[in-house]
Amino acid sequence: MHEIKTLSKKTWDVLKKEGIKGVQKRTQHFMAQRKEASIKGEIFKDVLFINGCSRDLLGQSVRYRVDHQKEQLECFGMTCDEVFYKNIHLDQVRLYRNFILFRCIHTPELEALAKKAKECNKRVYYDVDDLVIDTCYTDQIPSLSTLSKEERLRYDEDVLSRKKMLMLCDGAITTTTRLKKELEKYVPSVFINRNCASLELCALSQKVTKPENSKVKIGYFSGSMTHNDDLKMILPVLQETLERYKSVELHLVGELDYPEELQPFSTQIKVHPLMDYKELPAKIAEMDINLAPLCDTIFNEAKSEIKWMEAALVKTCTIASRIGAFEESVQDQKTGMLCSNLQEWKEALVQLIEDPKKREKLAQEAYACCKESYISIYNGNALMRWIQAHQSPSVMFAMTKVEISGGIMVAFRHMMALRKAGADVSVLSLYDQAKWTTFLEHEFPVLELNSAKLQGHIDQGIATMWPTVQLLQGILAIKKRYYLVQNFETDFYDFSDPLKKQANQSYRPMADFQCITISKWCQSWLKDRFDQEALWACNGIDTKQFYPTKREMKGKIRILIEGDCEATHKNVDESFEIVKQLDPNRFEIWYMSYNATPKSWYRIDRFFHRIPYDEVADVYRQCDILLKTSLLESFSYPPLEMMATGGFVVALYNDGNREYVKDGYNALIYEKGNIPQAVDCIKRLIQDEKLREHLYQNGCVCAQNRDWDCINRQILSLYGL
Repeated sequence: MHEIKTLSKKTWDVLKKEGIKGVQKRTQHFMAQRKEASIKGEIFKDVLFINGCSRDLLGQSVRYRVDHQKEQLECFGMTCDEVFYKNIHLDQVRLYRNFILFRCIHTPELEALAKKAKECNKRVYYDVDDLVIDTCYTDQIPSLSTLSKEERLRYDEDVLSRKKMLMLCDGAITTTTRLKKELEKYVPSVFINRNCASLELCALSQKVTKPENSKVKIGYFSGSMTHNDDLKMILPVLQETLERYKSVELHLVGELDYPEELQPFSTQIKVHPLMDYKELPAKIAEMDINLAPLCDTIFNEAKSEIKWMEAALVKTCTIASRIGAFEESVQDQKTGMLCSNLQEWKEALVQLIEDPKKREKLAQEAYACCKESYISIYNGNALMRWIQAHQSPSVMFAMTKVEISGGIMVAFRHMMALRKAGADVSVLSLYDQAKWTTFLEHEFPVLELNSAKLQGHIDQGIATMWPTVQLLQGILAIKKRYYLVQNFETDFYDFSDPLKKQANQSYRPMADFQCITISKWCQSWLKDRFDQEALWACNGIDTKQFYPTKREMKGKIRILIEGDCEATHKNVDESFEIVKQLDPNRFEIWYMSYNATPKSWYRIDRFFHRIPYDEVADVYRQCDILLKTSLLESFSYPPLEMMATGGFVVALYNDGNREYVKDGYNALIYEKGNIPQAVDCIKRLIQDEKLREHLYQNGCVCAQNRDWDCINRQILSLYGL
C-alpha cells in the first residue's frame, strides 16, 4: 500500500511538470525496473551481483560493473548470478558465498541481507564506479545546480543512502586509484578492478571496418549531462581548431547541451543522440580523433578510462586530460596524448590533425595495450584471487535429514566451532524441505544435497552418515572431503540386509576422504579394518546447559532409561528387565526416546518422545539415576550428560563410554545380563552417601574437562583450521 501511495504521488508530480508524455516515459522506466533480473531456482554459487541501478537509465555502468565483472569471474571458473536490488530476499543468503552490491541504495531488505550474510561469515562488498557515495563529492557536479529543490533533495537522499549501504559492507570494489583512496575512508578493504571490455563488445568492435575519411573527424562521446562542463573547458581550443581547419568535422554524441559558442561552425558539426551500446563501436570507429576532456576535480579524478578503452578497441586514437585514470593508464605519446592545459590541447589537436601516421601509430599501440589488459577473458584472475583471498572457507555438512540424535548434535557442535572460527558453514540435506535449521540459537543454511544444484566452490564437504559418503563423492565442487565417523554403521543392519554391505563400503570410498572421529574406538577399528588413519578429537558437552544439582535421594527414587528400544544394540529391554525387579512404590521410571515408542510390557511412569534438545538437561536433572544398557556405541552421551547434571550412572561398559566412564570413580558398572548385579548397584547408590559424593565430584570434573569451550581447538584441528 505504501508503494502504491508513493507511485501515485510521483505520477502526479511528473504530470504537473512533464505532462502526459513524461508520465508515459516514467511508466516505461518503472515497467523496465519490474523486468530487471530476478533469481529462479535454488542453485549454490560463488557470487551474487546485486544491481542497484536501472539498465534503462544507467545501462553503461550496469554493463561494465555487473555484466562485465560477472563475465570476468565466470571466465576464470567462478559461478555467478545477478539480481535487481528490489528482487532480493533473505533466503538468497544461503545460496552464495559472496555478495557484490553495485550502487545500491540502502533498503531494510538489503541491510537484513548484509547482516545475515555476516552472521554466516559470508562476504558483502560494495561496487561503485563514481564518487556518488557522499554529498561532499557530488556537490562538485556543476550540472546538479540545474535541478529543482525537490529533485536535488531526492538526489542527495539517494547519495547518502548509498553511503549508508556502503558502510554496512565488508569492503569495496572500484575502478580507479582515486576512488579507492576515497572509499578507504568508509570501508576497511578496497580493490581496484578497472573497467574492461566484454566478449560481446570485443566482437562488436572487431566487426567494424574503419572508413577512409575525406575529412578529419573528431568525436566527443558524452554519457550524461554531467559532462557539459568538461566540453566547455576545451571550447576555446575547439573554436580555434574549427576556424583553422575547415576539413575538420566535430561530432557530438550523447546527452549534451549544444554550446552556443560553436554555433558559427554549425556546418562542421554533427550532433547525434545517445546511442545503443551495440551501435557505438561503429560510430567511434568513424572518428579519427577521440576527445576525453575532464575538469580537474576530485569527482572527475575518480572517473575511469572507458572512453579511451572503447576508442582503442576500434583503433581510434584519444586525446585526454592528464588526470586520474587517464594519467595512470594512458602512456603519453604512445597509447594516447595527455593534456594538462589548453595550450597542450591545442598542440595535440594540431599534431594529430596534420599527422595521420601519428594517429595510426597511437591507435595501434592503444589497441595492443587494450587487448592485453582490458578484455574480460584475459583479466579476471586478479579479481577472482582477491575474492578468494578474502572469503571465508566454505564448509558443508551432509546429512540425510536434520533430526535430533547424538551424532547430529555432535555435527552441529562442530559446525558452531567452525562458524565461531570464521567459516561459512551450511547443511547439505537429502530430505529436509526447510531452508534454515536452528541449533542452540544458531541458524544455519540448508541446501539440497544434489550435485546439479551445487555449482559454487566448496572448500570442505563433511559426510556424517554412510549414505552421505556416496553422495559427496559425486560433487565435483568439493575441494576436500571428510567423513565424520561416529559409529560402526555396518552393524546397524542384519546380515540379510543389502544395506549392510553398502554401509561397510563407506569406510573405503572411491574418492579421497579424510576420516575424522570423536571416538577412540572408531579410530581403532578404522585403522585395523580399513587402513584409515582417522584424526581424533574428544567429544564434548555444554556444561552451561548441563549444569549440576545435588540429588538428595529421599522419597521416591526416579530412574531414567534412555534409548531406541527398536535398535537391538541399544539393549533397552534389559533396562526394563532390571526395573521390573524394583518396588514401584519406591521407584519411579521415566523413559526418553527420540524415535521409538515403548513396548507394551514396559513399566513406565512418564514417557518423553522427541523432546527438544534444549529441554533434555532438565529431564536429567529431575532424575536421580541413569540406567544405560547399550551394547554398542561409538560415543555414549547419556552417561556424560547425567554426570554433568549431578546425577548417578549405572551402566554396561561399551566401546563408546569406556574412554571416560570408570567403575567406582564416576559410575557403577555391571556385567551384561546380570540383572541382580544391576539392582545391587542401584541399591548401593541409595544406601551409601559417601559413594554418592565420590561419584558426584568425579562426574562433575569429568564433564568440565569435556566442555565444548575447552575442546574447540581440538575440533578445529580436525578440519585444518
